[in-house]
Amino acid sequence: MTQCCFLRVHPLSFWFWSFHRRMALALCLQVLCSLGGWLSLYISFCRLNKHRSYEWSCRLVTFTHGVLSIGLSAYIGFIDGPWPFTHPGSPNTPLQVHVLCLTLGYFIFDLGWCIYFQSEGALMLAHHTLSILGIIMALVLGESGTEVNAVLFGSEITNPLLQMRWFLRETGHYHSFTGDVVDFLFVALFTGVRIGVGSRLLFCEMVSSKPRWFVKVGGVAMYVVSWCFMFSIWRFAWRKSIKKYHAWRSRRSEERQLRHNGHLKMH
Repeated sequence: MTQCCFLRVHPLSFWFWSFHRRMALALCLQVLCSLGGWLSLYISFCRLNKHRSYEWSCRLVTFTHGVLSIGLSAYIGFIDGPWPFTHPGSPNTPLQVHVLCLTLGYFIFDLGWCIYFQSEGALMLAHHTLSILGIIMALVLGESGTEVNAVLFGSEITNPLLQMRWFLRETGHYHSFTGDVVDFLFVALFTGVRIGVGSRLLFCEMVSSKPRWFVKVGGVAMYVVSWCFMFSIWRFAWRKSIKKYHAWRSRRSEERQLRHNGHLKMH
């Protein structure tokens, strides 16, 4: 009797095992295709910009990924759903899986590039590592893609501005009105979205009973990294504001002196 029950259950168990195996292979194939695509785009940029540095081409890839991921994650969060503030821990949708695989391939490429060229510090490497682990976790579990996608949107919304700032500096146009606008938008978006909206998202994640405990721990870790970035950004914004203020005071003093001297000469 026991053997008969085992024989009846065994084919079903084997089918589930085979299904999950095929799903895992499909996910790995998507990630590998994404990695190959980003690497190919990087090589193409290197060939088109032979007179530029390798970092120039890498940042073009980063800019492209930022714009693409913002558009896709915004569509998922605001239109396709589900809403991350009310449905954390929900099962992944097919579109979420595709976007996460696309982004996972990029982060693997960028982390490898940063390690090889030693271009970033420990904080950025920690951010990339946590992003990779978080995306893998959501893909393996088959859930929590909703909030991971929201974190992706919040993390990437300032990325194009960060790359524009670097390109302006490289081309000698950073110290201009355009550079000031880019810096202001970067600081405002980072503070408002990544810290402000991110705090609300983390609260919804923590009070919900659906997400796994280790998913919540990952959310806290990413939030801490965001605050570390925030402190550095605020220090930069403060120094730049003080520098601008002193420059303005110096110009006002020179203008008053010129007006005073001109008035004396007229008399």
